[in-house]
Order: sequence, then C-alpha cells, then structure tokens
Amino acid sequence: MTQNLLQRTLRLSFRNSIIFSLTAFPVYAAQAENVHVEHGRYLSIAGDCLACHTTAGGKPFAGGLDLKTPFGVITTSNITSDKETGIGNWTFQQFDNAVRHGKGPNGHLYPAMPYTAYAQISDTDIADLWSYIQTIQPVHNKVESNKLPFPYNIRALLVFWNLLFFNNSAFVSDPTKSADVNRGAYLVKGLEHCGTCHTPKNIFGGDTKDAFQGASLQGWYAPDLTNNAHIGLGRWTIEDIVTYLRSGTNRYTAAYGPMTETIVNSTQHLTDADLHAIAAYFKSLSPRNITIPAPLPTSNEQVKAGQYEFIVECSACHKSDGTGISNMIPDLRNNPAINAKNPDSLLNIVLKGTDGPATHANPTGAAMPGFDWKLQDQQIANILTYIRNSWGNAAQAVSATDVNKARAAIGAQPATLR
Repeated sequence: MTQNLLQRTLRLSFRNSIIFSLTAFPVYAAQAENVHVEHGRYLSIAGDCLACHTTAGGKPFAGGLDLKTPFGVITTSNITSDKETGIGNWTFQQFDNAVRHGKGPNGHLYPAMPYTAYAQISDTDIADLWSYIQTIQPVHNKVESNKLPFPYNIRALLVFWNLLFFNNSAFVSDPTKSADVNRGAYLVKGLEHCGTCHTPKNIFGGDTKDAFQGASLQGWYAPDLTNNAHIGLGRWTIEDIVTYLRSGTNRYTAAYGPMTETIVNSTQHLTDADLHAIAAYFKSLSPRNITIPAPLPTSNEQVKAGQYEFIVECSACHKSDGTGISNMIPDLRNNPAINAKNPDSLLNIVLKGTDGPATHANPTGAAMPGFDWKLQDQQIANILTYIRNSWGNAAQAVSATDVNKARAAIGAQPATLR
C-alpha cells in the first residue's frame, strides 16, 4: 500500500502544481509524469488489456483477437498509437468515452469490451491509464471489429441495451467496510472485471443479480466466487486466494483455461497489498445458500466403472485418494470446481487438456494431457461421475451425451482407441 499511496500523493502534488512545475522545474515535472505513465502501465496490467488486444503471434495491443460470443464473433481493436489503424488520433476524452462509457468515435461499443466494469475506474486512474496507452509503439494493423450477423451488427441497438443493463457510474466506497475491502471491491468490480466471466448473464448478455455465482464462457465454467464451502471459496483463506492469484496454484487447486491467462498476464504482477485487498473483498461476501445433493453411492454402476477407469488413467498424477500434489496437481477432495453443477470445465480439461500456469512464483506448471483421442464418451462420463461423488464431493452424474456435446462444441477429436 505504501507504493500506491506514494503514487497517489505524487499524482495529486503534480496536478496541484502543474503550472509552477512546468515553468520553474521541468525536470521534476518530467519525473512526476513518469509516475503517471508507470502507474498507468500497472493499471493496464490490472485491467488485463494485453490479453484481449493481442492475438497469438501478433504485436502487443495491435488487436485482432476473435472473441466468440453467443451472438457472434467480435474482433478486438488495435489500441496502439498508429494514426491510421489504431487510436493515435484519439483525444483523452474519446479514450475516456470508450473505456468508461462504451462510446467510440464511430458509435457504441459492444459489451465484450467490459466498459460496464471499467465505468468504476476513477478519474485519476483513467488519466494515468491514458498516459501509458499513449506510450505504446504504433503498429499498423487494420482490424474489422464487428463481424456480428444481423441484427446484432447494428450498433444503435446498444442504446437500448445500455439503458437496461449499464450502470454508468463510478465506484463508491462502502463506509461500513475496511479500506482493504473497498480497495478490493474497486479492483474486482472495475479493472479486474471479474464479473465479466464469473457473473451469470441473461439472454441479452447482461449481468444478472447473482454476482460472482459462476457462469459458462466459451466451453468453460467460471466458478462460483462466493463463500459457499461446497462450490465457492468458503474453505479458502485470504492467503489461499493471494497464493492462487500470485502463482496460479495453491494447496487446493491449479488454474486452468482462461483463468491461467488472467493470472499470467495480470494478477501475478499485482502488488501484495492489492492481492490481499482482492482476497479481503471476496472473503467479505456472504455465502451463497444452495442445496447440496447427496453423493451417489459407491454401489452405483457408473461410480464403480468410473473408479476403475480413474485408477487406470488418472491415479498416477492425482493419486488413488485424489490428493494430487500441493501447489502443482489439484487436490480433488472437497473441490468446489468439481462440485459445480455445470461440468463444462471438467469436460474441457479431460477432453483437450490444459497447460498449467507458469508464473514467477511457480515457474514450472504441470500440464494436464487431453484424453479425447483415447477415451470414449462413456468412459469420460464414468470417470467424472466417480470424481464428482467421491472424497467429500457431491454433484450430479455426467452422461455420455454430455461428453459428446462438449466434444463437438470445443472441437475435440473423436476417440481412436477402443
């Protein structure tokens, strides 16, 4: 927090004495401006701007990444300083309008750009973010952002969407909460835009009132982040959350899918103070009340078949009792991600595998191989049903039909072994 306080103090001091500094002490003014740029760089990392505005093999921030939404494909824009294909001709006001208010120079932005969360960014932070964005080297890369089919390609319709689902207001601290919790809420709701993935959406793509209760996204399930012990963060301590966001692993689990990218590109680079603030905010949330199902009995035919398949295919890494390896291979016991009602992530991981997070704190990530080529739909269904009803877990069975649908949806190959 000392570093952030110093940065805020320097910003305020600089803004209050800008005329005097520029005329009498230009060197000091330049130093203060560097603080703006450096803080803006930190904010861009917190906002994970690089992840969306960079395509595989492309130049940083040059755009071109296809985002698959339920309504079609939206391609991310070039936000480098290129004057023809980027935002080199933009003013600060145009940047602010786009990031915090969803209004670009050519019309309304689609909420795939999380302006609904970035509206929470403070005036000083958006100014510093702009200071950094202006330093990004120009890259000439023309991007066609709107590839949506009719009628979703009509940007004017977003006027009505915004009226229904966009709260265009800045973050307001809760005086009944600690400074840590409020700082965490500011980051979680704003720059880190956690609700973009973890909050369920309605049929129009707007957030529901069930904040952070888990949602499906491009073949993955972003899990519940409330304090429910069965499907959320109820068993995790503040330090567990901090360790996970810093390293991508903790004593319970390892990151997978899109969350791995978020940790590698964003949260591992946050200060300890900000990581603890995020954790403090999540631990301040009320537990979600759910009805926990009774686990299937060991006599269940699918559970028995799944146990055999698990011993053969999975126990070498996960161990026969599901304990895994701390801070490397997830502990399958009492695991909220396994207990989730939606098994999308489990199906994705088993079918196609996932790379383990490789971070500064945990440079050697353990990868999970895919079994789409090896295991039939029923075998995978049996394994997951066994895991979801063993070692303290309790969740509905997975069917061969579920596996088959997931195989087609994520482009997994058919099993070649029988």
